[in-house]
Amino acid sequence: MRFRAGFLSILLIASASLGFRAPERTQVSDPGKPLLGGTLRVKTMPGIAISVSSLDPTESVASFILDELYDGLVRLDKNFNLIPALAEYWVISDSGRKFTFFLRKGAKFHHGREVTAEDVKFSLERLLRKGNGTLYFQSFKGKVVGAAEFADGRASEVKGFRAINRSTFEIEWENPYSAGLLLLSMDYCKVLPRELVIAQGQSFFMRPSGTGPFKFGSWMRSPRLGIEGVRLERNDEYFGEPPYIDAVEFSPHFSMEQFLSGEVHIIPFSEEDSVPERFGVLESDSLNFVFLGLSCDVPPLNRADVRRALALILDKDKIAQAAQSTGNFPKAFDDYVPAELPGILPLESDQRPDPEKAAALLAAAGFGPSRPFPEIVFRIPWPRNDIYMRIYRELRRQLEALDIRLEYEYVRSLREERPKSRPYLQIFDWIMDFPDAENIVLPLFQSESFLNTAIMGFSDPVLDGLLAESEVEPGWERRTALFRQMARLLRDSVPAIPLYRIRSRIAMQPNVRGARVSPMGFNNLDVRDIWFDD
Repeated sequence: MRFRAGFLSILLIASASLGFRAPERTQVSDPGKPLLGGTLRVKTMPGIAISVSSLDPTESVASFILDELYDGLVRLDKNFNLIPALAEYWVISDSGRKFTFFLRKGAKFHHGREVTAEDVKFSLERLLRKGNGTLYFQSFKGKVVGAAEFADGRASEVKGFRAINRSTFEIEWENPYSAGLLLLSMDYCKVLPRELVIAQGQSFFMRPSGTGPFKFGSWMRSPRLGIEGVRLERNDEYFGEPPYIDAVEFSPHFSMEQFLSGEVHIIPFSEEDSVPERFGVLESDSLNFVFLGLSCDVPPLNRADVRRALALILDKDKIAQAAQSTGNFPKAFDDYVPAELPGILPLESDQRPDPEKAAALLAAAGFGPSRPFPEIVFRIPWPRNDIYMRIYRELRRQLEALDIRLEYEYVRSLREERPKSRPYLQIFDWIMDFPDAENIVLPLFQSESFLNTAIMGFSDPVLDGLLAESEVEPGWERRTALFRQMARLLRDSVPAIPLYRIRSRIAMQPNVRGARVSPMGFNNLDVRDIWFDD
């Protein structure tokens, strides 16, 4: 979302103008116009299994299912613009500390009951009940009034989540929070029916009831695999425009052979797959990034100049090539804060590999023929992953050019105590929960964040101070300027090396129309506008 000066008033005008009930879709016969009907079959991205927990917004990474079954208060369009969902419009007051949402009249769960503010309150409090096992937990605990007391068991409800009446819900933040609406657009903020979840517990997700454009149909099962996919069916009572297709089936077990025969309509593919030219292809960046963390508190990597030297050695294009897999096409990435986020601009600097400059930096740090650089350990998450092993071999080859030896070891848990006796590199990936710079700087590089303390041991009071300032800054332009400053600081101090981002590629049958790319990547593929051109 692009904020300007006076962004609060702009939000109010935009949300009010967009808060309408769209006309129902009707069957048309004109050539090239959307047709109703048909079942869409989609092979899910590699590594994303489908199970009962896939339908729980607090546990699932299957955004493509959650977005069809449920709604939140707001959602994002393909340009990161916020648009109404269950909230018809909203008002921001008290200098940005209070967000008041006015729910749509007639928005109903699939079992027929109208959505209320109590459902919203229950669903958001459920995030805090899940505890520290969820990465988004901290997004609310430290920001919403009373969230910490509720999470710690010292209060029976979150004081800052208020059901004013049946159709009005209010959030009170500890401080003005410019990115609050972006946070509320994420998958885990979907709204669930309070009484059914309380009565059924986790069994609710065997046959869940949401408000989305599709409702749960059935599990796709096989004797060998058990649950192998899920079928969703069109919700003709949807408060917005109902989908064109009758149903959608998601499964990770659909095959390329089924796609080539026409049984499956959308499938991720790799460079090795042979896809004839008659099929359509879509490519998309995502907010999934892979970093190489450095042991910032272990000599000699405790020196920023030495860490900069390692960054200058690496040829990221070749590392990204080594990491390619089905459906994922890594693309070399240099920025600590993605430039496409609202208000963020790319940093101006040349990040091409420069071994000569790297050698000069290492020589200035005292390393050379008479004092070899100590052996470095490359820490790889367990279990064994072929992609990480290919990356290890490429890193080892590149570092050998400057007589730096690299060995590897497995890490079974981030909670393992970090070695302090020898320097190491550790690969890790980060999928942004919501498109805001805070969601990458805070969890990865703040001195006390879990990932930082578990991997890098990086500490910078200047960065921490800028983060603290950004948390209470009500002006969007000033806030984004702070994050641009943090990005430059990270570029200079190199606590981790950005390696690549995941770029996805999918193939589609020639008669599939209306597929659109989500700003969060193909894992968030929205199928409500897809139709078949027969």
